Amino acid sequence: MEITSTDLGLAARVQQLTKTYGRGESGVRALDEVSVGIRRGEFTAIMGPSGSGKSTLMHIMAGLDAPSSGRAWIGDTDITGLSDLELTILRRRRVGFVFQAFNLVPTLDALGNILLPFDLDGRRPTALEKARIDGLIEALGLTPRLRHRPHELSGGQQQRVAIARALATAPDLVFADEPTGNLDSRTGREVLGLLAAASRDHGQSIAMVTHDPIAASHADRVLFLGDGRIVADKPRQTAEEISAYMLASELGTSEPAVAS
Repeated sequence: MEITSTDLGLAARVQQLTKTYGRGESGVRALDEVSVGIRRGEFTAIMGPSGSGKSTLMHIMAGLDAPSSGRAWIGDTDITGLSDLELTILRRRRVGFVFQAFNLVPTLDALGNILLPFDLDGRRPTALEKARIDGLIEALGLTPRLRHRPHELSGGQQQRVAIARALATAPDLVFADEPTGNLDSRTGREVLGLLAAASRDHGQSIAMVTHDPIAASHADRVLFLGDGRIVADKPRQTAEEISAYMLASELGTSEPAVAS
């Protein structure tokens, strides 16, 4: 009998995942036979130095990129062999994204951007969904900005619109790529608090790529990548513990006692 993601309590998983860019001697192996899962209702941070494969892992898990070998699932759906159209529909209905570059539609106002997933799916929010979206908008301080287009918003406001859009459909799974990278520290804390609340209060699974130990300290679990492999998988850590582990890894020393 095949073990399913549901049996394992996983929102997404990859098995023996390898991703190579280029060919021959000039080829780069971004991921090297990685097997890992994102647990349901948990906030997971994915960390590692530049070039460690963390963004590649997230993009393949989200169905935005294809592996060179290995398999990937969202829930119990094996996404490895899906067509572009099937992937698009699956992502639209079950996955939310927060990109570092925001990816807002410049011709739509803030509210139009937030409601875009519903428009793409050809439907309007239900009364329950609308109430939840109104709560998100209020929590993110966007109420006075709903009729502003992206060019009329600050970077922090644009990121908050992107987060409201990602959470609007209450997706099972939310991927966030450096979501606090363009934010001041106060707005960054608010965003991290919202992502943590989405997993804690609404059972959503959050996977966040970050290089920031303070951001990662909000997560329930921290995965560390190095040279395309998972090198550590730790429960909730303080920012100091994460910093100490990353420093020890960069120096090639044994792991400090504080980061156990």
